[in-house]
Amino acid sequence: MSAPEGPFVIGVDSSTQSAKALVVDAATGQVVARGQAPHTVTPGPGRESDPEEWWQALEDALAQCGRAAQQASAVSVGGQQHGLVTLDGGGRPVRPAMLWNDVRSAPQSDRLIGQLGGPAVWAERFGSVPAAAFTVTKWAWLCENEPQSAAATAAVRLPHDYLTGRLTGEATTDRGDASGTGWWASSTGGYDEEMLELIGLAPQLLPRVLTPGEAAGTVRPGLPLPTGALVAAGTGDNMAAALGLGLRPGQPVLSLGTSGTVYAVSTRRPTDPTGTVAGFADARGDWLPLACTLNCTLAVDRVAALLSLHREAVEGGGEAVLLPFLDGERTPNLPYASGLLSGLRHDTTAGQVLQAAYDGAVFALLRALDEVLDGQGAGADGGADDSAPLLLIGGGAKGTAWRETVRRLSGRPVQVPRAEELVALGAAAQAAGLLLEEDPATVARRWGTAEGPAYDAVPRDEATVTRVADTLGGADTLLRQR
Repeated sequence: MSAPEGPFVIGVDSSTQSAKALVVDAATGQVVARGQAPHTVTPGPGRESDPEEWWQALEDALAQCGRAAQQASAVSVGGQQHGLVTLDGGGRPVRPAMLWNDVRSAPQSDRLIGQLGGPAVWAERFGSVPAAAFTVTKWAWLCENEPQSAAATAAVRLPHDYLTGRLTGEATTDRGDASGTGWWASSTGGYDEEMLELIGLAPQLLPRVLTPGEAAGTVRPGLPLPTGALVAAGTGDNMAAALGLGLRPGQPVLSLGTSGTVYAVSTRRPTDPTGTVAGFADARGDWLPLACTLNCTLAVDRVAALLSLHREAVEGGGEAVLLPFLDGERTPNLPYASGLLSGLRHDTTAGQVLQAAYDGAVFALLRALDEVLDGQGAGADGGADDSAPLLLIGGGAKGTAWRETVRRLSGRPVQVPRAEELVALGAAAQAAGLLLEEDPATVARRWGTAEGPAYDAVPRDEATVTRVADTLGGADTLLRQR
């Protein structure tokens, strides 16, 4: 490996479970140091974390980077989306932050959708129909269930805002992360006064939304970073990952993790009234239509465990269909569903059942991707790029069974980027873009972050696609039952 050329930048991924920090050579993209420290998510009816613990984890991760962190010229934070951070007048947390996967605010979500005139109105104004993950529903829940906490709140932040503010002393956010709140309107590019009044949130409690490429400030004295180093705006984790891949409009991404995520950069503002596609802004000035499934690698691994099989022990053939909706499902919208297995024969093997679980999970993801690409105009000219390979990221992208199932059910070429820690790399690219006065996606492309093994398209398995689609359609009523 060649010697670093410099200057150095730092990219941070503050996720649900941990803080990760990468020190990156801005010229080459070489990672010269890394650190990681865990977060605690409290058990109970909701999912919460102490923001002070995020800061401590970030300090620990930076300390692990050693001397390289002290040579950094710029830093950026990518953080988990949607979390509600409430601060008092002294900047201390009023209560633990409510995280994206805290769904106690589902009743508030339903009420807010109705109060504003229905899903179509939300989609047109805000770009998204708010699920319980969205910050606006969590604030409404807090006001109803903990009015004393809401009254004590002097500032409302998202997770990445909180950490960026600790670095700079300034109250800022970016359009990408703000677009997942439910009170930033994609139609106007600013906070929606009617919504803020409806939920009783004073606009002065919110951070300033920076324009793409604008600095959040500089590092304050007394922190484990060089005083005066540039601090980029930061962004949400999905937006940072898109930067980390250097995505061009129309380039589709499938993220295979515990849950599945599909997205692509778009030049057209998404407005999906069904709520399937979240119409997020990206971190550069374009858009990031995104859809999510709840059941992906964890659900398929559970099926493998039930069958006493290794996750790669799949077999072709047979007529089995398995819809692995073990935790309910978000896309399609079947919150009360459970897993469904059909088409068994005397000669059905365990390996065929496991392959059917992969088929069911990938089918749901590809159908969601169709909505992202076809429905939202993700291509540069308003249409998707059908020739672009599917970029597979996440833990599942390393598995042969996942990759081959995606190839077989999509009929498209597939590419698996070698780069890992894409959220932190995307944050580093944002920091480098600010420092070098370049487009951060161009920086990431120069680093070659999306490069990796490429696999040609194979004929689409129309028989399996049709069989899964027919089973899903025929069982729709059953799957919607509690």
